[in-house]
Amino acid sequence: MKIRILICSLFTISFYNVKAQGNFSASMNLKTEPADKINYNESHIDFKINKEINTQSKLTNTIEYSHLKVNYELGNPESFEDLDQFNHLENKFEFSHTISNATILNFELTPIANFQENFGISDVTVLGNFEVRQKLNSNTNLSIGAARTTAFGSPKFMPVLALTYKINNASSLVIGFPDSKISYSNNIRNKFNLTNSFNGEFYNLDSKINLNEKASRTSLSQMTSAFEYERNVDTNWFLNFKAGYDFNKKYNLLDNDNHKIYDFNTGNGYILSIGIKYKQ
Repeated sequence: MKIRILICSLFTISFYNVKAQGNFSASMNLKTEPADKINYNESHIDFKINKEINTQSKLTNTIEYSHLKVNYELGNPESFEDLDQFNHLENKFEFSHTISNATILNFELTPIANFQENFGISDVTVLGNFEVRQKLNSNTNLSIGAARTTAFGSPKFMPVLALTYKINNASSLVIGFPDSKISYSNNIRNKFNLTNSFNGEFYNLDSKINLNEKASRTSLSQMTSAFEYERNVDTNWFLNFKAGYDFNKKYNLLDNDNHKIYDFNTGNGYILSIGIKYKQ
């Protein structure tokens, strides 16, 4: 199977001694989003390992795979009937280094592959991120940097910014771009989040679609506001629930130069997600 070959070759990760490190997690999520004209269903799985290189440096490796199923309303052109499923695979390497008690440097390198069914080397794109995290006082941290990301549906360079404030022992606030969050925990088992994020993705097509001009990829983007709840049901097991709404949702066909060829006018939609996570 091509996906298995891909996982075992280009996106091979080194699993460190989990028992010795004691910091491994795996999670699986199912998400559905019925929009005005199109329904989206996504399944997602990821594995993460943290390794402390020394007292100042830490390496995190995360491999993720997701499958997106798209169901169109009746009446869409037959030329879109093959645009019903997409695959996403990524392997993120994150390195953080403590410069001083107040300053941390964080660097991410993330090769991704977005495709329909047939994988080719042209489907691989390299994303990344560099941030400086500065502790302003005992309750406030500032992160500033730049990233190559697909938050708006295609690979672009953009600034990243986050101001983190610890309100008290039970709650914290993050204000920034592309992500903001309010967190609250009433005990060691329950965690609640209100989040707002700009997020997107693109997928290369197996064959070009002719609509006066040739479309070679799809692009999806939206701003998501959501409520999240995580429950620690056992020592190592967690359940996750998420409900929210996607604003300004866009689903377009693009050419090789990222020019818009066709707009599906999908409309906004509610999202609902459920997941399970193992952590040690």
